[in-house]
Amino acid sequence: MVLLVDKISKLYSKLENHHHHHSEALSASLQAFQSDVSNCLNHLSLNSKPKSEILSLPWILQCFGLLPSIHRAFAKLVVDIDYPISKWEAASVEEYLNYSLSLLELFNSMSASLAYLGQAKLSLTHALSLVENSPSLAVERLKAIQPRSFNKDFKEGEVKEDRKERSCSGEERNIHQALMVMKSIGFWVCGIVLSGLCSDSKPYLEMRKLVCGLVNSSFDGFDSSICEVVMETNCVFKDVKELNDAVACLNAALVNGENSEAAKDLKGKLEVFEKLLEGLQKEVDHLFSEVLDGRSKLLDCLRHQKE
Repeated sequence: MVLLVDKISKLYSKLENHHHHHSEALSASLQAFQSDVSNCLNHLSLNSKPKSEILSLPWILQCFGLLPSIHRAFAKLVVDIDYPISKWEAASVEEYLNYSLSLLELFNSMSASLAYLGQAKLSLTHALSLVENSPSLAVERLKAIQPRSFNKDFKEGEVKEDRKERSCSGEERNIHQALMVMKSIGFWVCGIVLSGLCSDSKPYLEMRKLVCGLVNSSFDGFDSSICEVVMETNCVFKDVKELNDAVACLNAALVNGENSEAAKDLKGKLEVFEKLLEGLQKEVDHLFSEVLDGRSKLLDCLRHQKE
């Protein structure tokens, strides 16, 4: 009897030690994910000085680059804790699928906004071609780029964060917490990009509500700086403002019978603007394909499980 009690005690001790080490490993993996996220955000923050560069197309491109970085950090966590999607609870799977669908819709909105800016650039390029032979007609066509109305209403289901504590395994808890961070930063990034592309603060101001308290205090300070710039500039891209200023200068020069320098300046700015738009569109298209592919593979996996 004594021997049996001794064996049970040793077995219980081993199980307790295993559980302790397992919990420590899970905690370390989650901390590693949070550290990766913080490093990505800190890198963007360091590249956001001076403030005048915030809401410029090059900065927006860097900001958009947060999305694949955060997604990679999440994928690394899933591998580290050996908890593939096939093991996830239904609530986490649904949360992930809703997030990916919302991202695809937001990417489509970005593409539509980029197409609008691309068309505005083409109109200015055409007007510029009239300067030499038809200056009066050029003045009629040289119009400043106007903000694009952002009509999409954010449905509560698209951006709602489930912050309720769940009674679940350590792995599932890690996935849930990481999903919340990934979703909130993903929506935050999309809000910034869309606000810049549309010259409308609404997407950013609505999306930023989701991040409150989910990352860290340094991020809150960074976000406050961005919010300050958004309110000061009315969310007009630095690049768009510079183009519009160049259009105004060329119009004034044409009225005074001068155009050479102002026309060259506008031509150079339009060429740079076109390359930046193409660069951002390329990244949006790439990430759209990546998210769509991942979503399709997950749905295939779920279908096979049911069979």
